[in-house]
Amino acid sequence: MKDIDQNDILAANKQRARDYFKAFATQDRAWLDANVAPTYIRQDTTLPFEVVGPDGVMTLGDVLLGAFSEIELDIQEVIAENDKVLVHLRFRGVHSGAFGDYAATGKRFDVMVLDFFRMENGMIAEQWPAIDNLGLQQQIGMI
Repeated sequence: MKDIDQNDILAANKQRARDYFKAFATQDRAWLDANVAPTYIRQDTTLPFEVVGPDGVMTLGDVLLGAFSEIELDIQEVIAENDKVLVHLRFRGVHSGAFGDYAATGKRFDVMVLDFFRMENGMIAEQWPAIDNLGLQQQIGMI
């Protein structure tokens, strides 16, 4: 019976990680409050601010959704083990707003992303993103 319970937990963790991207893209505050721990932290040294809890995820959403439109977060694969989930996805869209100090270029982009999540008590507790930032910057004309 224990194996079935563990399989159910793994399936729920994988689904929570998948659903995170939809909630992020739609700024679904209710989903974030129910599924992202108040102590959640995004371990991301590429950002000029900390992303902590649902409020931090909303702030990050404001920044990215303000800079990019026609966003697609196309999940390619999801792998789970114990309390960890790895999501491989394609991040596509149009650079349609200011991104840092860079004005919109109207250019399309398509980059690979890996997001590694840690779950705790049925919530997302930590996230480590790995984004092809070089590819993104090249495709939108920053470099």
